[in-house]
Amino acid sequence: MTPSALIVYGGYAGHEPEKTTGLVAGMLGALDFETVQVPALDPLVDADYLAGFDLVVLNWSVDTVTDEQVAGLAAAVERGTGFAGWHGGQGVTLEGSGSLMFLAGGRFVAHPGGKIRYTVQMADREHPITAGLDDFSLHSEQYYMLVDPSNQVLATTTFGGEHLPWIAGTVMPVTWVRRWGAGRIAYCALGHDAAEFEIPQVREMVLRGLLWAARAAH
Repeated sequence: MTPSALIVYGGYAGHEPEKTTGLVAGMLGALDFETVQVPALDPLVDADYLAGFDLVVLNWSVDTVTDEQVAGLAAAVERGTGFAGWHGGQGVTLEGSGSLMFLAGGRFVAHPGGKIRYTVQMADREHPITAGLDDFSLHSEQYYMLVDPSNQVLATTTFGGEHLPWIAGTVMPVTWVRRWGAGRIAYCALGHDAAEFEIPQVREMVLRGLLWAARAAH
C-alpha cells in the first residue's frame, strides 16, 4: 500500500512555507509517498480525515490555531497517524492552544541574537534519525525552547553567553522524538528556510524524522 502524507502549510512568509513544502513533498515523493498539500488549517479539525494519512506535517508558523484543530490532530495521532516537522511549524509558534505544545513536545521561546553561528551535537548516535551523522555548525536561528521532559532527545545545542549571559552553557534539545497513543512524533528545530535544507545533516534529520513518524514505517 502506498504511504501517504498530508502537509498543511502557510503562515509566516519568512519561513518559506510554500517552498519548503514543495521541497519536502519532493523528498517524500522520491520515496514513493503520495502527498496532499493544503494551504489551510481547516483539515486539522477532522480526525477521521487525518487518520487516513500515514503522516501529517504542520508547516505553519506565527499564526493562531484553535482548540478544535489541535483536538482533531491529536485524535488522529493517537490512532496511529504520524506527526513530524521542523523549525517554527511544529515548533509551536502558533498561538491559541497550549495543547499543541503538549502534543508536539515543545514550544519556541526565543532565538537570542537572531541568525548566528552555532553547533549541533548528536546526542544519540544509534537512533535511525541521527545514526551516522556528525556534529556540525550552521548559521541560523538557535532555538531556545520549552521542552517536554518525556521527549527522547537525539541532538542538542549549547548556548554561549554572547547575547544573554545568564543562559551560557544551557544545553537545548534540537531534535527529538516522542509517542502519543499509537502515533509517533518527530521534531527538528532546524530548517528555517529552503536554503537550510541544503545542509546534509538538516535535510537528513528532517527527512528521517518524517519517515520514522509515518505509520507506514512501523
